[in-house]
Amino acid sequence: MMPATPDNPADRAPPATASTPAALLRASPLPPLEARILLTHVLGWRHTQLITRSDEALDSASVERYLTLQARRVAGEPVAQLVGAREFFGLDFEVTPDVLIPRPETELLVETALAAMENIARPRVLDLGTGTGAIAVALASTRPDARVWALDRSAEALAVATRNAARLLEAKRPGGTVSLGQSDWYDSLEPALCFDLIVSNPPYIASGDPHLSEGDLRFEPRGALTDEADGLSAIRAIVAGAPARLAAHGALWIEHGYDQAQAVRALLSAQGFTQVRSERDLAGIERITGGRLGGEAPACPEYPAERSQ
Repeated sequence: MMPATPDNPADRAPPATASTPAALLRASPLPPLEARILLTHVLGWRHTQLITRSDEALDSASVERYLTLQARRVAGEPVAQLVGAREFFGLDFEVTPDVLIPRPETELLVETALAAMENIARPRVLDLGTGTGAIAVALASTRPDARVWALDRSAEALAVATRNAARLLEAKRPGGTVSLGQSDWYDSLEPALCFDLIVSNPPYIASGDPHLSEGDLRFEPRGALTDEADGLSAIRAIVAGAPARLAAHGALWIEHGYDQAQAVRALLSAQGFTQVRSERDLAGIERITGGRLGGEAPACPEYPAERSQ
């Protein structure tokens, strides 16, 4: 009798002779790009070296490490967590299971934020729910004069953000280091501190959304994904608290779900924001919404010199 063939090709082990990069990649059940990312991570090679050294014999320890990562990816673990990094806005961010994985669509929030503070010298920027620090660090990297604060309620996420900021930003940038702090939205901020721009990618997935049990989301921190309610409670808190924290005509921009743009526009308008609009990502989805504070707002005081960025 012929032996049974595994139902899932991913369960089939590569042949024992698969000890070169070319052989491992041919035998992999993963999409080619994912397989190449894992293999270059294990070997410490550049992607071009997988071509120039494709027939080089690999040591058994390297092969075993690669096959272990491959099996974990087949089981669903995100590539970014397996290799510990994800590129965002041209920067290589450390990623752990304690933080949301930076995604390309969030780059729209960074681009729009940069445009909002284009004509402001030494802008003061607040990133709420910073996670890896991707948004805050990308803004600080592109605008070296910006003074940036980044808050998160997770101590573990702040540890990751701290390492990313230290590694990716110039130590003597004009705006100083990113000020990182543990806070439930605005709660830990000093009363007199206000900003020219507030940005946030808060948890906006509704608690019953089936996407929470699919794909990479299964392995990311649930608290960074869902508010355990209707998906808008965090956004309501951010919008409600923003007027007291923005300088005159300061801007607020928030990332949200594919079907939440109209609701977020209504929240902003109800709080007195003007020029309210949503921007679409490359997939045509209204991904972010923001506006400028209208009417009277407190003059943003100069932060004390000894604490300035």
